[in-house]
Amino acid sequence: MTEITIYTDGAARGNPGKGGYAVIMISGKYRKEISQGFAYTTNNRMELLAVIVALENIKVENANVTVYSDSRYVTDAVNEGWLKSWETSHFKNRKNPDLWMRFLKIYKRHNIKFIWIEGHAGNPLNELCDKMAVEASMQTGLQEDKEYVKSVENNTLV
Repeated sequence: MTEITIYTDGAARGNPGKGGYAVIMISGKYRKEISQGFAYTTNNRMELLAVIVALENIKVENANVTVYSDSRYVTDAVNEGWLKSWETSHFKNRKNPDLWMRFLKIYKRHNIKFIWIEGHAGNPLNELCDKMAVEASMQTGLQEDKEYVKSVENNTLV
């Protein structure tokens, strides 16, 4: 069975504001780094999107995956069972339903363990993810977080 270790982080300069996410994936001798910035988004969206992108980049089914994140929003949603109740209620009055539904599609394809780690506490891979996410948010020509922008324009909860 494939073992994959993932570190993720999200950042927003202003909340909402310019944002970015970063991923470091390690499996055996392989390592992949991914980052991307957005023109207008939130920190929580970037934290969650980082995990989604990482999981979507796994090329095998039923991998054993350990995700390290400094986002309580993401880790507690899964580990504390909040996500199950949110799904049951069809994400009524919950933020980021578009991303959570996207997450659920990929989450069920693997054996995933979420571990919360304290941010800015000296973990080298978490620190690198943070740096990459911030740098991604500072790039020019940032892409639009379409679902977030649409929710702001429509005054709906995202």
